[in-house]
Amino acid sequence: MKATVYVTIKENVLDPQGNAVQGSLQTLGFSEVAKVRIGKYLELQLDTTDRAEAEERVKAMCEKLLANTVVEDYRFELEG
Repeated sequence: MKATVYVTIKENVLDPQGNAVQGSLQTLGFSEVAKVRIGKYLELQLDTTDRAEAEERVKAMCEKLLANTVVEDYRFELEG
């Protein structure tokens, strides 16, 4: 089973990396870019066919390592 995990900075947390990218894009002539938020994208291949177990395990992975839940949100999708 494949898990796709998306980790993003919470909306109320400043994103200096996103601000830097936004400024660079505007410098390059992309003035229509009003806001940039930087995140992480992960693909995990899980050795299970039990969807409930996979959901539980991926949630635990996100909570313990993949996302800093103080400043980041996460969501995931399962395929297979």
